[in-house]
Formats: sequence, C-alpha cells, structure tokens
Amino acid sequence: SPLLLVARALIVAAARYPMINSSWDDAAQEIVVKHYVNLGIAAATDRGLVVPNVKDAQALSLAGLAAALGELAQTARAGKARPAEPAQAGPAATGEAGGGVTGEAGGGQANGSAAGQAPGAKALAKPPVRKMAKDLGVDLALLTGSGPSGSITRADVEAAAASGVPEGVPALMTGSADGGQVAHREERIPIRGVRKHTAAAMAASAFTAPHVTEFLQIDITQTLAATARLKALPEFAEVRVSPLLLVARALIVAAARHPMINSSWDDAAQEIVVKHYVNLGIAAATDRGLVVPNVKDAQALSLAGLAAALGELAQTARAGKARPADLTGGTITITNVGVFGVDTGTPILSPGEAAILAFGQVKDAPWVVDGELAVRKVCTLALSFDHRIVDGDLGSAVLRDVGAMLTDPLHMLAWS
Repeated sequence: SPLLLVARALIVAAARYPMINSSWDDAAQEIVVKHYVNLGIAAATDRGLVVPNVKDAQALSLAGLAAALGELAQTARAGKARPAEPAQAGPAATGEAGGGVTGEAGGGQANGSAAGQAPGAKALAKPPVRKMAKDLGVDLALLTGSGPSGSITRADVEAAAASGVPEGVPALMTGSADGGQVAHREERIPIRGVRKHTAAAMAASAFTAPHVTEFLQIDITQTLAATARLKALPEFAEVRVSPLLLVARALIVAAARHPMINSSWDDAAQEIVVKHYVNLGIAAATDRGLVVPNVKDAQALSLAGLAAALGELAQTARAGKARPADLTGGTITITNVGVFGVDTGTPILSPGEAAILAFGQVKDAPWVVDGELAVRKVCTLALSFDHRIVDGDLGSAVLRDVGAMLTDPLHMLAWS
C-alpha cells in the first residue's frame, strides 16, 4: 500500500536528518540521537490506540519492510502485539520480515557481553564514574564493565581513556574481545546554550498558554508583483526585498487595528498588558539553534526602513551575533516556514507573546479569479494565539486582515 513507501521515505529522511530520530533525556540533560529506526505505526484497535513498532526498520529490504508492516498490523488488530523484549536482547526483525536480520543494517550481530552495552541498554555505573567518563570524553555505552553485575568502574573508564575510546561520535565501530564489532547506535548531545534556553522557553510556552491555531490559504500573486515593483525603486536599492517584508508590514497594520493581538498575560498582576508598539520577532534557524531576534518599534519604520532592519536582523542572527537586547522584549512574531519548503505549521508562541504568524511556501495552484479557473501564486498562513487573551473572533479577524492585505496590498495603504 502507499503506507509502505511513506514508511520507507520516513526511514530515509531519518538517515538524512538524524536529529528527527532522537529523544530528550531530561535527567541527563542530553539529546539522544538514535542511529537505528524502530518505526512505530499507530493502529486503532478494539482495545484502543496502540503503537507497535518495527525494530531496526532501516535494516530491512523494501519487501522485508512490507512483510513486517503487514505482520505488525495483523497482530495489532488481533490484540496480540507483544510487550517490548528485554533491553538485553537487543532489537531484532523477524525472519519473515527481513530474512532473519538482527542488529545493524550490515547484518553484524551486536555482542553485548563481549564489548559495550546491548543496543538500547543504559550503562550501569555510579554517578562519580559517569562524571569521570564525561570529563575524560569516554562513552560508557561502548564499555564492558568489570564490576559487580557488569557495572562500569573507575578503572574501566581510565583504561578506556588511555586507549582512546571517544565520546559522541556517530556510527563509531570498536573491536570486541572475540574479534567482532559493536556498532555505536546512539549519540548523546549535551543540552546547553541556545538550545537549552530555547527548549525551556518553548516548553514553558506550550504548557502555560492554551494554544489555538487557525489557517488561511490566500492568493498572493499581487504581493509578489508588488515586491518586484519595490525592488525597482531607488529607495530599496540597498536593501533586500522579499514577500516577507510585506507579510511583516501586514502583521504590523493588523496589530494596530486589533491591539489585543499584540499583548501579553501578566499572571502575577492578573492583568492583560496591551502594547501600543510592535517589537516584531522573526524566528531564525541558526547553527546554534532557534533564535527569535526582534525589530524594536517596527510600527515606526518606513517600508524601506523595515526592509533594512529585517535584513540586518537576519544577518546578525545567522552570524551568531544577535545581542541580548535583540532577543528580548518581542511582542509578536513571524516564522517563515516557507523557506523550508512546507505549506504551513502550528507554531508555538514565543514566551510573553499572544500571537505568532507562520508564512508558508508560495506555489502555483488553481484558483478561481472572476469566475474563471486560473493558475495563481498561493500560500497558507497559520496564526497561533493565546486563547486566554485572544478569542476565536479576534484571531480570525487578524488572520483575515493579514490575508486581505497580502491578497491586495492596497489594503495596507487604506488601513495604515
């Protein structure tokens, strides 16, 4: 079925972008990147929703994956999905699913007793030993413990450090006592710096503000034409002009028309703080993680001034030179998910803000114009808002206004 190719596509994507196949270890403050894919398939059964998974799906041929998915669906529907095997056993695919494949894609067998921990198992070691391993750059998952019950001792860590067993290197292979090889199936990335700050902010926002997201698909053909005309004007000769500039202006105008969208919730004072200025945040993906610098008093800038400010903001963010003042005090945000080639998303609010607008990719699509079918430039907008402050009527009005201004930029002049 098409699900087979969807599954294969996701497996390939996980190999290309390993961070999508990872988990958050809050206790260790690490991100655990898995270099194997245990592919879960959600299934509705008489007993409720279950999510059995195909172990080591990346190791299977397409035919083997098809067989594994079929078996998974059959056992789930019959209510016979088995609990997870003990960690010591390691992940394995059935013979029917992949010709008896176990362990890694190359068919090698992981020998946990010979060298290192079984795939998915956590190394047994006391906190001081873990700290020593971290300080010396030794990955405990690659070691065989000589202590009680196979626990790793200080001597084991010191010996590994002397022999040069490194930490956190993807797909690292080390020799085992019996001449075999143990694959390093997981990589641990410490959570610190920008990523730690962003994670804390996003979690606080997601679990504090009740999010609602609305969507609107619009014909943006005239905005693209206006962008091209602006580029030809001498006032814009030294700045970058893109559709994002007019999206930003549209949101600023909408915030002036509907001030509550540009506000924040003060829980301590039990007040809503309405801002009569716009510090416009632009979400930016950088090598250090997600940052949201903002243009201060964006409502006071001319269109050319806004273009210059957005360009400078993007440049400093990409270079990792955004100042602390640039990253604080935002009042409303835009995230341009279209640059990633996707239609839209459900963005999470920046902490202390009431709304965030996602701008999706622009693409050709059939559209009815004056009663006739035509090919137009179309995009999807998504507005997430804090439902404590913004009700559906207000959120819809803001999104509708932004859409109207991008459909016909003359509305920006009429409403400014």
